Amino acid sequence: MHKRHIVYRDLKPANILLDEHGHVRISDLGLACDFSKKKPHASVGTHGYMAPEVLSKGTGYDSSADWFSFGCMLYKLLKGHSPFRQHKTKDKHEIDRMTLTMNVELPESFSPSLKSLLEGLLQRDINKRLGCKGRGADEVKEHVFFAGIDWQQVYHQKYTPPLIPPRGEVNAADAFDIGSFDEEDTKGIKLTEADQAQYKDFPLVISERWQSEVAETVFETINQEADKMEMKKKSKQKQKFDADEKESDCILHGYIKKLGGPFASAWQTRYAKLYPNRLELHLENSAKPEMILLDTVEEVSSDFVSIKSEQCIVLRTRNDTKIVLTNTDEIGLKEWALSLRSAHKCSQELLASMAKKAGKIYGTDGAKESIALGRPLPAASPALTRAPNGSN
Repeated sequence: MHKRHIVYRDLKPANILLDEHGHVRISDLGLACDFSKKKPHASVGTHGYMAPEVLSKGTGYDSSADWFSFGCMLYKLLKGHSPFRQHKTKDKHEIDRMTLTMNVELPESFSPSLKSLLEGLLQRDINKRLGCKGRGADEVKEHVFFAGIDWQQVYHQKYTPPLIPPRGEVNAADAFDIGSFDEEDTKGIKLTEADQAQYKDFPLVISERWQSEVAETVFETINQEADKMEMKKKSKQKQKFDADEKESDCILHGYIKKLGGPFASAWQTRYAKLYPNRLELHLENSAKPEMILLDTVEEVSSDFVSIKSEQCIVLRTRNDTKIVLTNTDEIGLKEWALSLRSAHKCSQELLASMAKKAGKIYGTDGAKESIALGRPLPAASPALTRAPNGSN
C-alpha cells in the first residue's frame, strides 16, 4: 500500500483478521487515502492508535502515520491495551493528549529487542521513527527483533500459522469504538460501473454459520423494533380506553386472550371491558365489539381450567356454549377471574330480585319463566292497578 502512496490510517487489532488458513488479512479500508498528489490533513482513525501528526490540526502526513499505529497495535497485542489508553480510560481527549505528550514507558518484562522495536515505532519525531527514514518497510523487517524471519516465506505463506480458525466459524468481536471518519474524504463519492467491474472476478463464499449469525442478528433487531412498535400501539390504545372508562361504570379493562378461530383452536388477543351486565371484547380496527351479556351466562368456572397448556377461565352460557379466556400475566388472570365471578354473581342476584318483584305483580311462575327465557313481561291488568286517589 505504501509503495502505491496509500496510507491506511486505521491500523488496529480489530481490523487485522485471520483467513481460514490462519494467514493475516487487512480489512476495512474505509479510511485509506492516496497521498501521491496531496498529503491528507484530517484527524481520522481510532483514538489510541492515531499518530501525533494525525492529531495535530493542519499538519500533513503520509505513510509515517501507519508505522506509529503499527507500534500501538503491537503494544496492544502484548499488553491488552494501547500505550496511550492507561487505566482503561475511555476519554478520547485524554487519550489524544497522552499521545501528543507522553513518553511511553515499556515494561521490564519486554526483551531488549522488543523495546528497541517499539521505541523506534512510537517515536513522536517522524524523522527518527522506524519505517520513516527513507527505506520504509525494509527498515522494520531488518530490525533485530525479526532476525531469523524469511520474509519471502512470509510473502508466499509458507510458514505454518500458530492458529488456524475452525472452518466456517465467525469470530469477529466488536471494536472498542468505530474509527472517526473525515466526511470530506467520502462526500459526493459514488460507485460507478467501472468501480464495480474491479470486483467482477472476486469469489463470493459466505459460510452457513456466518449467514446464520447475520440472520439471527437481523431478526433479533427486527423483532425488537416490532415489539417496541406493538407496545407503543397498545399503550396508545390503552390510554384511549382509560380515557373512555373514567366516566363509565366499567369494572375492569385490559388485554385478554380468547380461544377462537376455526374449531376454537387459536388464541385471539382482545381488549376486554367488563361492566356490571356485560363483557365487551374489542377487536383492533373494529368499532363494534363482541358482546357477552352476563344474564346469558350460566356459570363462570370456580377454578382455572387447563386448556392448550394455559390456565383458563371458562364461561358456560345457557345454550351450553363455552367461552374460554386466559391472560399471560398470572396476577392479571386472577383479577379477571375474581371480577368476572363477582359481576356474574351480581347479575344473577339482580335477575333473582327482578323475578321476585315481578312475581308479586304478575304471578311467580309466569314472571320467573319470562325472565329465565329473556321474554318481556306482560302488561299489568288495569283491574289490578290502583288509581292515584285510591278509588277502584
